[in-house]
Parts: sequence; C-alpha cells; structure tokens
Amino acid sequence: MMASFIPCCTKLNPIAQLLRTVATILLTAIFLLAFTAHAKDIQIKFVALDATDEGYQYNADFEIMLNPVLEKALKKGIVLYFVTDFRLVRSRWYWLDKKIARSKRRDALSYYALTRQYRLSGGSLLQTQSFSTLKEALRVMSRVRNRPIFESSELQKDTEYIAKLRMRLDLSRLPKPFQVEALGSKEWNLSSGMLQWRITLPSQRLILVDKP
Repeated sequence: MMASFIPCCTKLNPIAQLLRTVATILLTAIFLLAFTAHAKDIQIKFVALDATDEGYQYNADFEIMLNPVLEKALKKGIVLYFVTDFRLVRSRWYWLDKKIARSKRRDALSYYALTRQYRLSGGSLLQTQSFSTLKEALRVMSRVRNRPIFESSELQKDTEYIAKLRMRLDLSRLPKPFQVEALGSKEWNLSSGMLQWRITLPSQRLILVDKP
C-alpha cells in the first residue's frame, strides 16, 4: 500500500507573507554569519597516506585563516604554536581504542618587527624559514609533505584502522595572561576539528580525502 500526500495550498494574507519574508532574511543573515565565522578557521582540504620502504608517511593540505585577534597578537610579538596530529587506532568494542601509530609535530609562527618578517620553525631539527607576508607563511605551514608516521610493531597490512587528523592552535604554549584570555574565547579556539575515517593500510599511494 502506497501512501500519498497532496499539499493543501492556501493564499497567505499580507501579514503572514511579511512575517515569512522577515524570517527568511533573518535565517539567511544567521547562515552567512555562521559561514563567515567558520571561514576564519582551519580546514582540511586533502589527505593522502603513502607506503615507503621505511614505513608509512602522510601528506595533507590545510586552509589556515587567522582572525584579527590572532594577527594582532602576532604583531605584538606573541608566538603562535600549531600542532598537527595524525593517528592510527584500532577500534575495540570492549575497551578504549588502541593507538597503533602516530605522527605529531609542533610549528611555531612568529613576527619580528625589526625585520618586518614572519618566521616559521618546527620539526626535530628546528628548521626556520622567513617570509615577507603572513599569507606566505601560512601557505607553507598548510602544506604537510612526507611526514613520517611512527608505528608500533602491531601495525599490519590488510587490517582496518581508524585514521584521525587534526591541526590546532596550542593554547598551552601561550604566555599565561593570554591563556586566561583564551579560555572560552572563540577567537583563540582555532582548530580543524578531528577528521576521522576508516582505512586499510595501502601498498601504494591512496587518496583518502579530497575536498574541492
């Protein structure tokens, strides 16, 4: 038996039409504000996992946009630390997920008023690069390439894991006064959120996420 629904059309009076128009405008404004707020954030655009002779590594592209509060803090000499965290875990129904592999890196973004340059440093060798604009520095930091994944002996091929990826501003590395200011402040809560997906380890390059 198939149920069908026939809409009942009635003509709205002028007051109802006005209320509907106002409601539509308000909803549109709220949506645009929410979209604008979300745009000033970190977004994951692309992730790929590679198998190499030494093990596994990953590549990722982010879109990083700093809001005026963070840009002002940079200009005042505050160093902003960004943490990129990739994990492989095995799901267990009877207990917490078990961590199998991980890659974590902290990058420091700073501004030097004397030279009017932005500096980006990170990695185990503390490599430092200088840029004339903030846009250039963010572009380089947003491109993660050939980042090694430190795996345990339990990592196996043809086994399904849960992959997790996130980039965030590390509030714990801020000066104490700024840590207090950052509590409960959306301007300081800069994060891509945790992207999760299921994956079986590849024997060759595999694109996991590719957003236009």
